Amino acid sequence: MKILLLGKNGQVGWELQRALSPLGELVALDRYSENGLCGDLSDLESLRTTVRKLQPQIVVNAAAYTAVDKAESEPGKAHLVNALAPQILANEIGLIGGLLVHYSTDYVFDGSGNAPWQESDSTAPINQYGLSKLAGELAIQASGCNHLIFRTSWVYGSRGKNFPKTMLQLARERECLKVIDDQIGVPTGAELIADVTAHALRSTVCNSQLSGLYHLAPSGETSWFDVAGFVIEQARSRGTTLAVQSIEPIPTSAYPTPAIRPHNSRLDTRKLRENFKLHLPSWQDGVSRMLKEVQGE
Repeated sequence: MKILLLGKNGQVGWELQRALSPLGELVALDRYSENGLCGDLSDLESLRTTVRKLQPQIVVNAAAYTAVDKAESEPGKAHLVNALAPQILANEIGLIGGLLVHYSTDYVFDGSGNAPWQESDSTAPINQYGLSKLAGELAIQASGCNHLIFRTSWVYGSRGKNFPKTMLQLARERECLKVIDDQIGVPTGAELIADVTAHALRSTVCNSQLSGLYHLAPSGETSWFDVAGFVIEQARSRGTTLAVQSIEPIPTSAYPTPAIRPHNSRLDTRKLRENFKLHLPSWQDGVSRMLKEVQGE
């Protein structure tokens, strides 16, 4: 089985290289051309040519336009990468009769209420990034190809920039941190995303009835403020020297950004757990493990 992975050097793509390699011949690309192959999602024709040349049974798209605030001033670029490129991938994998794995976001919802979002809930993005990701979902579904779309939230990993690592760095430099406490969701580790992907992919190859849209996140819920507190607590418990003396909770309104953020990012993962017989660990387990890795333990 040949697997084409796009976005190999991102947080999720890096972990996918490990998780997917036992499943078949893995061809992993970033946005730069390599051996006549191109993984640049902004170059639609080269992307199409690459899929046709490789003829993979599976395409895993871990590449995306993820600059949420910048998307407000670059909606066309966000749509090109997050909607038009997945449409090309879906059409091409459909011709082959293969499977497309794609990642989306809780930002397809408006962030209202307090209940975890289910896959069947109405979507209503409140920023350009969310609009582009929803357009990608809809294009894949409309193509009729076999697919796994995983909506996830607050992604982090040991590689690249993310909230837990930023908090750890700021805690070393500043005596007081101000962190938003009215956005509720759950941090999702790239390692967990990769491992669940590999498990679900293998199951879906054997049973196409499992094809569809799923929410993927660890168990529990929290705020950015509480995540920051957990990061600092974990670092101190390991003897890390920190400058921070206090963390101050602030509302989203006190930290304006070009893109509006949803207040409710909770995702209901029941469908994923039941269909693939999975146990999803707590978010604290994943963040703690990542911190140990980046601190060299």
